[in-house]
Amino acid sequence: MSYPGYPPTGYPPFPGYPPTGQESSFPPPGQYPYPSGFPPMGGGAYPPAPSSGYPGAGGYPAPGGYPAPGGYPGAPQPGGAPSYPGVLPGQGFGAPPGGAGFPGYPQPPTQSYGGGPAQVPLPGGFPGGAMPSQYPGGQSPYPSQPAPMTQGTHGTIRPAANFDAMRDAEVLRKAMKGFGTDEQAIIDVVANRSNDQRQKIKAAFKTMYGKDLIKDLKSELSGNMEELILALFMPSTYYDAWSLRNAMKGAGTQERVLIEILCTRTNQEIREIVRCYQSEFGRDLEKDIRSDTSGHFERLLVSMCQGNRDENQNVNHQLAQEDAQRLYQAGEGRLGTDESCFNMILATRSFPQLKATMEAYSRMANRDLLNSVSREFSGNVESGLKTILQCALNRPAFFAERLYYSMKGAGTDDSTLVRIVVTRSEIDLVQIKQMFSQMYQKTLGTMIASDTSGDYRKLLLAIVGQ
Repeated sequence: MSYPGYPPTGYPPFPGYPPTGQESSFPPPGQYPYPSGFPPMGGGAYPPAPSSGYPGAGGYPAPGGYPAPGGYPGAPQPGGAPSYPGVLPGQGFGAPPGGAGFPGYPQPPTQSYGGGPAQVPLPGGFPGGAMPSQYPGGQSPYPSQPAPMTQGTHGTIRPAANFDAMRDAEVLRKAMKGFGTDEQAIIDVVANRSNDQRQKIKAAFKTMYGKDLIKDLKSELSGNMEELILALFMPSTYYDAWSLRNAMKGAGTQERVLIEILCTRTNQEIREIVRCYQSEFGRDLEKDIRSDTSGHFERLLVSMCQGNRDENQNVNHQLAQEDAQRLYQAGEGRLGTDESCFNMILATRSFPQLKATMEAYSRMANRDLLNSVSREFSGNVESGLKTILQCALNRPAFFAERLYYSMKGAGTDDSTLVRIVVTRSEIDLVQIKQMFSQMYQKTLGTMIASDTSGDYRKLLLAIVGQ
């Protein structure tokens, strides 16, 4: 599908992001029994600021803040890519990279999609949130790209200023006491607090009332509203691990969820998910994947859950050329397909490197690599490989497309809608909304409003920021 008005002309930089207090997305100790390797909450994990020069300034992160355990702005947060409805065969993901002139494709200027390295999960994110437009060494891989395209990614939910966990816990308690439930009061609290703040509210509630906030909420709510509220109160790594477990429990497997989460995360996030899966559910993620999937799809997911993708942000153009050649010879250039070659390159190369490989491929083969994957593969392994490539190109566009298909046609895939809105709400939901409007000529809010109802709709729209 070619994206109208694409690539965007760049978003304004977002100074001072992540906002203070949002650096850690983990619950207070004791909230979930994470393995001892997890850093403690609330600044305890930060070394004293070396640059402050003030005596006694210890305990605070240096001006930009240290990247949080989850990896910041560019990094896809847990909950990742929505479940995969799949691009129709033969339909690429946007216009192919500049270089080869394709008939029938609008040719954007040779400019990295969606504003360059910003969509790429960087190891640990950039303190301060603004992404550098140049690669290390000052040499941008796209010389034709205007240098000032520095953009951060941007969530719709920010930590509340003057946050008071006990006051919020009291508001929630009042909203649930007596007859009926004051849903609006609940919406006002949860939609305007960061995940980190919600963990503190949960702890304060238990301290103050000796009751479990989640159990209380469950008894008051039902259906989609319940699913959405519970998702908002889970720490993000736990929500990912929980979604994976849910996708493999019982009869049948929701492969789309496995692809969505495992194919879009940074190394650090994947390793944390694997640890959390083990500590929370007492199970080995890789074993569960092996017993629930098979063939080339199983191999791709097992590769993904190693969390060993190269995260060096420098692009090696010589290697991109060689990889493009290898991929061509493993697919279009022979009878049959050498699947292991595709698996090796797509599972190990960094996202910026894969983007350069896609551009080299389209110049060499006169065909979009996404199209070649559609021709050479089918089913789940095709969806998985394309998810990796689409994330390398333009992560917000990828999520926008998933959101669109979760609501398009009869019925709504509410689990996918909830998962994407919740997991992207503090990372790049602003960009996803912008891409959504460009791609579908309507706003995300309009589509959510016409597809949902009641308090569930109100809370979704409050998160999306309508």
